[in-house]
Amino acid sequence: MTLHAKSLVFVHGHHYKPDAGTLDELWNDALRWGIERDFPKKLAAYDDLNRRMAYYGDLSNALLGGEYDEALDVADRRNALVKLQEIPKPKKFKRYTYEQLPGKSALKEALADIGSPVLGKVGLEKKLIEKISPELAEYWSDTGGLQQTARARVHEILDEVLRDSVKVMVISHCLGAVITYDVLWGLSQAGREEKVDRLFTLGCALGNRTVQKNLAGADRSGKDCYPSNILAWTNLAAEDDFICHDKTVADDFNAMLKQQQISSIDDFRIYNLTVRYGKSNPHSSVGYLIHPRLTKLVADWL
Repeated sequence: MTLHAKSLVFVHGHHYKPDAGTLDELWNDALRWGIERDFPKKLAAYDDLNRRMAYYGDLSNALLGGEYDEALDVADRRNALVKLQEIPKPKKFKRYTYEQLPGKSALKEALADIGSPVLGKVGLEKKLIEKISPELAEYWSDTGGLQQTARARVHEILDEVLRDSVKVMVISHCLGAVITYDVLWGLSQAGREEKVDRLFTLGCALGNRTVQKNLAGADRSGKDCYPSNILAWTNLAAEDDFICHDKTVADDFNAMLKQQQISSIDDFRIYNLTVRYGKSNPHSSVGYLIHPRLTKLVADWL
């Protein structure tokens, strides 16, 4: 067994995904570039991390079916990252720059903000979530084994790094944040004493009431409702990212603080400057990963 000083685990989100190695490379390139741009003296410490990608993209691809052009998807992801790398300074990641992006629209998030409370009252919000993310719907029902298999893959990596690392940081995006939460809850219930030093959730739906009702532990009471193996949780939500239309988690999971199960829960609003296929995509993972807010938080941890 090799004991690592610090480990970083990536957990990707929903939708079609390229192969594990390519996706890990893209995520690493985005986060590493942000470190190099803003905190070059921390680059060596970042490169020394034991980095792992918890991957279930093959399951999403199989579930979604259809024609997935992986070569085109990878090319567009890399093109989007190159454009982000051309933004020279952290201060450029502001509203003014975001407003200049082609195809920028707040319509989807506005509809989610308006519709969510109403649909929740009449029991239809879950239907909307299922339409937006078929993988999340399948994850909840688990009729095809997505929940069991995806959890097992995330569990395998988290179990390993928690045993073999002094400190662990987890960066999860979208559906990956839900799976990570569920796995951490399961590890906590199993009595594991190791803790995640920093959990980052990016563009996730954990602030949504319907999602919360379907989380592992939601049917429990008191401390059993929540994982007890996270020291600090930071949530980043981008303007117009309709997946995280409820952009805060600190208010929803405040009981973890009251019950002294976690030291801090913080929310940050950001502007995601990613352009995919010629138009703004505020949900894009690379836009979150290269953002100066995440860069500073990771650099501080390093």
